[in-house]
Amino acid sequence: MGPACTPERSPRLTSTKSTCTCGRPDERFVPRACLVDLEPGTVDVIKASPVGTLFKPDNFVFGASGAGNNWAKGHYTEGAELIEEALDVIRKEVENCDCPQGFQITQSLGGGTGSGMGTLLLLKLRDAYPDRILATFSVYPSPKVSDTVVEPYNAVLSSHQLLENADETFIIDNEALYNISHNVLKMMEPTYADLNYLISCVMAGVTCSLRFPGKLNGDLRKLGVNLVPFPRLHFFLVSQAPLASKENTGYQLVNVKELVNQVYSPRNFFSNVKPDDGKYMTASLIFRGPMKTQEVDEICEKRQTANSDDFVEWIPNNMKTSIVERAPVDYESSCSFWPLV
Repeated sequence: MGPACTPERSPRLTSTKSTCTCGRPDERFVPRACLVDLEPGTVDVIKASPVGTLFKPDNFVFGASGAGNNWAKGHYTEGAELIEEALDVIRKEVENCDCPQGFQITQSLGGGTGSGMGTLLLLKLRDAYPDRILATFSVYPSPKVSDTVVEPYNAVLSSHQLLENADETFIIDNEALYNISHNVLKMMEPTYADLNYLISCVMAGVTCSLRFPGKLNGDLRKLGVNLVPFPRLHFFLVSQAPLASKENTGYQLVNVKELVNQVYSPRNFFSNVKPDDGKYMTASLIFRGPMKTQEVDEICEKRQTANSDDFVEWIPNNMKTSIVERAPVDYESSCSFWPLV
């Protein structure tokens, strides 16, 4: 389980940087995050990485033996021994917040720690903070990109916990990330850093209206209130635009119409599913960059009218749009898309 969100530096937006980071007197910002694992190896890798010095050393919580890809060990035995230490770190961070809105958990559902201890942490956070939003970014196992035999069992056991205790779950699939890297970004051998960058773009999109000013705000709570028709039905697909290889970045047209076309394209989805096989119940689009509200509304309305068969009839006006003036670092504008299918 990794950092809640990545800090973005902005010289003119000092007041909003504290949403996911806490400031120091020397103007150094520290991510408000707790990193948990049941073995020390992965935590040591993060400590040795270029971003390792960003995090507070006290916020690394790790065990000694690992979960061995076993959900029960992560949830009931090894994880249960470490959970209080992790909750103490989280409690300290929450106490430093002026008004905590919720928690973001990044987890993999194929292994033992992310699935077993991740869902245990979710359960404990739901008990301790029942009125706060719990959003999870869950990497689901896929048949073609598989490391271990027991991945399906871990994922099924975790999904039951996510159904009951999470408010919003964003589904990410390794197979789809590899497909995006190969087919869209033209990378022959993508590294985990490349895949994590894709996920971080979406995570930054979810929280950007908390961190930067905009014409239409949309935070985690608004997302849940507007998009979730039934409490247990909160599993979102994820899509991001623009996505382009480094060679094509300079030639790509990035306007509102092109962004909407890209996020609806099946090859931009972070889950290896076919949206045509089902229907969209609700959907949220968060745009970043200088753009007009009227233009965004007109293009989204045209898209919904032209593709009315793709949306359920019993939820009218089921598209939520938000606009944040601050553009991402890599592009002039971007769009993050979360449909509930």
